[in-house]
Amino acid sequence: MEEVDANPGLIFDQIDGWLDGLFRLLPNIAVALVVLVLFWFLAKWIGGLIRRMAMRRDRDSLGEVGGSLVRWGLVVVGFMLAVTIVAPTISPGDLIAGLGVSSVAIGFAFKDILQNMLAGVLILLRQPFEVGDQIVSGGHEGTVEKIETRATFITTYDGRRVVIPNADIYTDSVVVNTAFETRRSEYDIGIGCSDDWDKARRLMEETCAGVDGVESDPAPETIPIELGDSANVVRLRWWTKSDRASQIHVFGTVLQEVYKALDADGIDMPYPTQVHLFHDQTEETDGDRTKQREGWPASGDDPRPAREADRKARKSGGDAD
Repeated sequence: MEEVDANPGLIFDQIDGWLDGLFRLLPNIAVALVVLVLFWFLAKWIGGLIRRMAMRRDRDSLGEVGGSLVRWGLVVVGFMLAVTIVAPTISPGDLIAGLGVSSVAIGFAFKDILQNMLAGVLILLRQPFEVGDQIVSGGHEGTVEKIETRATFITTYDGRRVVIPNADIYTDSVVVNTAFETRRSEYDIGIGCSDDWDKARRLMEETCAGVDGVESDPAPETIPIELGDSANVVRLRWWTKSDRASQIHVFGTVLQEVYKALDADGIDMPYPTQVHLFHDQTEETDGDRTKQREGWPASGDDPRPAREADRKARKSGGDAD
């Protein structure tokens, strides 16, 4: 078995060389640490400045995200400068080139995360909706709680939190219910076919206008939309505040008060009705299209069932014998 020749002198010489290099680099390391600390505080101050400027413009979410991105960008720049100070043979160009190659690999590995981050920044910049708005997106409806770089948080009306990726929101349609101050509601009401259209419409409009929460401008209106089988249909439309609480509570009150007013004034609100006619299909006239009835008989007595006609015929035959 071959023995390993370990020369302790060479080992100590190598360690001594490392220590000499470390001591020679100590000034550079100290300067690099100072640069890194300075960039850290500079990044923190600039990030806070951006956040405060955004808050003065009521763009708190944009300030949080923008300040964070600038802060970490400056920290990365400070780290690169610190590396070039410690290792002068490494130029900033080499670091940038290496960072470019790394960014491509990171981009492929974290494609979804970066896509959501970019979408979040664009949402905050273009501001199609704000924190506190009520939106509908991806089948979810609620109040926007927070907008981050990765996702948007909304609170549903029944008290649940939904986290929607920003890429989904940016590429899909979003309904912003509170984008404007007021919002229109409508409901179709059937009245009797013989009732007075003008009277019923006037009563609906006046009753709706008297409900607390219904906007006076534009005023409630009615539009006849259908001559139905069992009722004439009138569409009642009115405006309320755009938030969900105002819209749904006023909606219920309008339906209740309009129903009471129409009922008290004798306006019929008919239900759909159907008439079913049942008759014996084995009558003595069965097969005779000149005599067979298809509904209620026009006049005279009802045709007898065939079994009764046969019984009478047999009885008549017996009496003759």
